[in-house]
Amino acid sequence: MHIKELSIAEFDSFAENFMISSYYQSSSYAIFMTERGYDYEFIGYVDELGVIKAAALILIKKIGLSSRYGYSPKGFLIDYFDHDLLKNFVEALRKYYEKKLVFIKINPEIAIGEIDPVTKITNYNHNIIVRDYLKELGFLKLKDNKYFESLFPRYNAIINTQEYNFHSLNKNTKNKIRKGIKRGLAFEKKDRDSLDIFYEFIKNQKDIDAFYYKNYYNVFDRNHSADLFLVKIDFEQYLLNSKKLYDEEQIRNSIISEKLIHNSNEANIKEKMNSDRILLSYKNDIEIATKGLRDNKEIYIAGAFVIRYLNRVHIAISGYNPKFRNFDPNYFLHYQIIEYYKNNFKFIDLNGMTGDFTNNNPYKGLNDFKLGFKPHIYEFIGEFDFILNEHAYRNLIKKGLLAKEFNKKTKGN
Repeated sequence: MHIKELSIAEFDSFAENFMISSYYQSSSYAIFMTERGYDYEFIGYVDELGVIKAAALILIKKIGLSSRYGYSPKGFLIDYFDHDLLKNFVEALRKYYEKKLVFIKINPEIAIGEIDPVTKITNYNHNIIVRDYLKELGFLKLKDNKYFESLFPRYNAIINTQEYNFHSLNKNTKNKIRKGIKRGLAFEKKDRDSLDIFYEFIKNQKDIDAFYYKNYYNVFDRNHSADLFLVKIDFEQYLLNSKKLYDEEQIRNSIISEKLIHNSNEANIKEKMNSDRILLSYKNDIEIATKGLRDNKEIYIAGAFVIRYLNRVHIAISGYNPKFRNFDPNYFLHYQIIEYYKNNFKFIDLNGMTGDFTNNNPYKGLNDFKLGFKPHIYEFIGEFDFILNEHAYRNLIKKGLLAKEFNKKTKGN
């Protein structure tokens, strides 16, 4: 068997029919990454009859003055458990690229364990043996990222839509979703003309400009696999809901007041004080909604960029306006995304989180938010470098070029 270059059609066909594949292993992603300074090659490992047994997208980029490295996002499309196939493919890969590249980076989409929802401990599975296979074949296992230091998160929250049930969600999550509905939040599917609005919600998350997301959207929109969603405040609905809730609470408040006349015990007093606070909150909502309606405002407060690929929906990035945090727009947004796709896709990937479930975790809020939707939390195998030129690789480390190239300036996903 040998390695040969594949056409876009050959590669996409193999990827789309492979047992597990990601949109990161697609021609669309390769084309998008040319905007990030990469060239790309599609390679296949074929037998004497020309049948493809394995394949890979290899992104290629210059590093330093004259060196180049390869990157296979989400790893090779190969049966990692077929030890002989993997060994032979890696040997062929070395011969094919050893004079062209210093190393090839991979981060296979292999889940080596799942977080127990109660204990928060990873229950590891048999996939973990692939880590040893790769080490045996000369791959350098890079340090496991604690938070979001690597190119991809080590932990991902994934909802199986066949198991999803709104009533099984975390109580706090359900309450926040309901609050968003009561406050007149509206979910809208938009097109590329709204990307500038969306960018305002995520511009502080990563050190990336608006053109990055426009290119991202445009490339995947060519094959109709990109979606953009925004959340806005529908002030008319907000006003109707607030008035209805105010009227209902006012009736309840009157009943409590009548009870107090006959029995002013501590429980009744607390109940009355709580009802008074609720009435004041609804009155404030009415004032905000009335002003928004009078001013004829259209205020968007959250958004998400989504990629669809095969049977999976991937929430690439989402964000909201912190000025409207009390509307809980991110909960409403993700709930609506799940509802939008749940009947047509098997998995919804909420994207990365950390494996640190302590109260000291700086990303505790992000973790708690995603955990509230009751996803499966998978730990992936991590990053590996397949070193083709040891001397050049060590030189890149010594000069700090590897750290500079792969240092992620991000606040998480």
